[in-house]
Amino acid sequence: MSKSMRFNILISFVTISGFTQGMLLPLLAILLEDMGVSSSMNGLHATGLYIGVLIASPFMEKPLHRFGYKPMIVTGGALVFISLLLFPVFPSLLAWFILRLGVGIGDHMLNFATQTWITSSTPQYKRGKIIAIYGLFFSLGFALGPFMLKLVKVHQHLPFLLASFFCFVAWIFVLFIQNDHVEQDDAIQTIQVQSTFSRFGLTIKLAWLSLLGPFAYGILEAVLHGIFPVYGVRIGYSVDTIAYIIPLFSIATLFTQVPLGTLSDKIGRKKMLAMVTSTGTVIFFLGAVFEHHFFVIILTFIVAGGLLGSLFSMGVSFMTDSLPKQLLPAGNIMCGISFSLGSMIGPYFGGSVIQHFPQVSLFYSLAVMLLVISLLFILFTPKRVMENN
Repeated sequence: MSKSMRFNILISFVTISGFTQGMLLPLLAILLEDMGVSSSMNGLHATGLYIGVLIASPFMEKPLHRFGYKPMIVTGGALVFISLLLFPVFPSLLAWFILRLGVGIGDHMLNFATQTWITSSTPQYKRGKIIAIYGLFFSLGFALGPFMLKLVKVHQHLPFLLASFFCFVAWIFVLFIQNDHVEQDDAIQTIQVQSTFSRFGLTIKLAWLSLLGPFAYGILEAVLHGIFPVYGVRIGYSVDTIAYIIPLFSIATLFTQVPLGTLSDKIGRKKMLAMVTSTGTVIFFLGAVFEHHFFVIILTFIVAGGLLGSLFSMGVSFMTDSLPKQLLPAGNIMCGISFSLGSMIGPYFGGSVIQHFPQVSLFYSLAVMLLVISLLFILFTPKRVMENN
């Protein structure tokens, strides 16, 4: 099988992964609301997906080194489509939380293996573009996922069954890919010390700056999708209006992710990340000042999505630039952990702003967060940048 065909199959699976996550978050929130679950418990329940990522992360690297990329993707994909099938079978709060954990673990396994496979086999001169395509298709799936909500009117179980079917079809195609392994040589012994956690420590030491991209993106995605609806209602927008506004962030990302990734190949990842985060600071500051103007809010979501929707993929590219290939599995795990931590901190961060500072715009808090991160990108340079051609 050619590399291009393998890439297309992997990207298809990544799209389905994004689709699954984009569907589950709003779908389970609505179904739990109908079951009478409180809003606070509903929000806590939603963290199950990201808790699954954190649980699995420390145990992912060694199996990848031992078995290769394909077994990890096949196992993760199987866990996802089986979990999706079981949601209609066990309609309870505890069972759904466990199944969320299953989806989180499975999604992280397949995304981790896919991401590492793509980053390790892509030359540096086009890495930004290729990883941007990876991020683009995940975002596309994530943006399409919420449209499955309409199928609940046909039958409550239909979204789960269709998502499981799509995942199964992508899983079948992966079976035809030839397996490959992470590069191993004598030099790895000088880089990888005794334990997985030591490799994580070395990865953070070399590439901590790049991890800020996934972390910031996790906060943004969680706040804009999970907290802004509450804040929007409080400042006078209707639920229908908010439902129209929120997807604009993800949709705008689809048009800019590849051009920004390609541009980062030319001018450098660090410079590009500093530019988009500092510009994002200005965008959210203006959004805060004019938040009661409907068209300004629309422009805020569109421009912010266009600029900041690439933070994850660009952070992954920056991480890949900063590490030797032997540490890429650990680096990709740390990117996933950083994103998950941001996704878990975001709702609490945004909710605390609304609760304790009701007169302060939610957008100001995002502007301050981006300002701090942009200053870190401007002021610091990775301790060691490795050429990975």
